[in-house]
Parts: sequence; structure tokens; C-alpha cells
Amino acid sequence: MSDETLMFPDRQALCRQAATDLLGILAGAVRARGEASAVLTGGGTGTGILSAMAELVEAGGAGPDWSRVHLWWGDERFLPAGHPDRNEVQAQEALLDRLQTTHGLPAENIHRMPAASADGSATGSATGSATLQAAADAYAAELAWQARAHTQTPGRAGVDPRLPVFDVVMLGVGPDAHVASLFPGLPGPLVTEATVIPVTDSPKPPPLRLSLTVEALNTAERLWFVVAGADKAEAVAAVRQARDSKTTDAARWPASVVSGRAASTWWLDEAAAGS
Repeated sequence: MSDETLMFPDRQALCRQAATDLLGILAGAVRARGEASAVLTGGGTGTGILSAMAELVEAGGAGPDWSRVHLWWGDERFLPAGHPDRNEVQAQEALLDRLQTTHGLPAENIHRMPAASADGSATGSATGSATLQAAADAYAAELAWQARAHTQTPGRAGVDPRLPVFDVVMLGVGPDAHVASLFPGLPGPLVTEATVIPVTDSPKPPPLRLSLTVEALNTAERLWFVVAGADKAEAVAAVRQARDSKTTDAARWPASVVSGRAASTWWLDEAAAGS
């Protein structure tokens, strides 16, 4: 399956259209099978999409029944709860506060990755985990619990029994071609038989992180690369060439080995596309 490419003049235009399309996909999934799930990403573009969604929701734009939507994260910085650098904190400020207070999004449908306590242990997980590995295990267990809830429900079970259906997975692409917290040269992109892993030596601060694996990301129905900025252009070009020529290399270009089951879409502004 070839990748689709959508081009935009700037980040703002990209975020507006992605927000519109994401609302439509979530609404369609709720109508089709009774619920929807999206995997969110951080960074300027990921958070910008959520801000654009908030504007559309407030303007009365068409959207899903939020009580039936589940939100997950592709990766997270292992920092204390409330730390401004955590992806979930940025998402809360950009969109989730609004959805919870005025649009019926249940708190239990926001599946945050565990946070670190002041002493470096994990808090906020379903198991009260105390280490980074245990935090990864706790999030994997939360994913598996959600998947098991629909094992016997036609149309609602995912392709992997460890994971729920992901209608959309959004991923940024770093200048080094990393996605989520799967960095080139580290073991993460090559891990198998796991859905969530701890990352202890991220080259991008902070060093401690949690991340979905390639296996988990590749269960997405639709995988979106949402990329803006000239600093990403070289990585985008390398990854796209590797994908087109079937010379994908997880160790060198982690973004080259993740794909959606139904569609993989590049959302690029002109700077990221090298235009």
C-alpha cells in the first residue's frame, strides 16, 4: 500500500484540516462500532491539531459522541504529573479540559501514560507501579484490558488481542527520523513481543520515557505522519525514499517501518516537504 501525501502552505493550515478530518473519523467510528480511539502525539504540530479541534468543537463543528471516544498516547516523557513538558499536560490545556467540562468526555476515557513521582517512581497508573519498566507494563495492561472488553463484540475487537482498535494514530517525525520515543541507534525500534516499552537513554531530553512499540503502532487503521518545519525536511525525504523503495530500516529510520492497516498519510507543510 502506497502512502498518501497531503500538502499545506503552513502548520496552521495543516492543523486545521487534520483536526477537521480527525473529528469526522472519530464520529464515523462511533456510528459504525459504538466507540472510537485515537492515539495522540505531542510537539508543536500534534498539540496544534488539538487546539484546532478545540476551536472547531466550540464553533459547533460536527464531532463524535465524546462519551464513546478513548484517547491514548504514542509516547510520554517520564516526568511528574502536571509537568508542562508532558504530552498529556499540553493536550489537557489545548483540548481535553474543554471536552471534559462541556462535551461529556469521561475522565476514564483519557488513558494517560504513568507519570513519575518526585523520587522517580511512577504514579497515576492502574497498578501503582514503582519503576519505569513497571510503568510500561501498567500501560500495556491498560491497553490489554480495553482490548479484552471487546473480545466477544463483533466489529469492536482489534487485530491484536493486546490492543484496542486504533482508528487513527498520529505521529510526528523527528529530525533524526524517530517516531514516538523510538530513536535510531537504540533498541526501541527493534523490540518485538511488546506493546509498550521503557526508554532510558533518549537522546532528546528528558532521557526517561515510555513509548508504544512498532508492533503496536502498526495495528493502526490509519497512521498519520503530521510534520511541519524545515528542520524535519531531510528526515522526511529519507524516510519517504526508504518507504517508496522498500529499503526500510528500523534501526536507522524508525519512521520507515510504521504503517496504517487501511491508510498511511503524510500531512506536511511546505517547509517539511522541502518545497
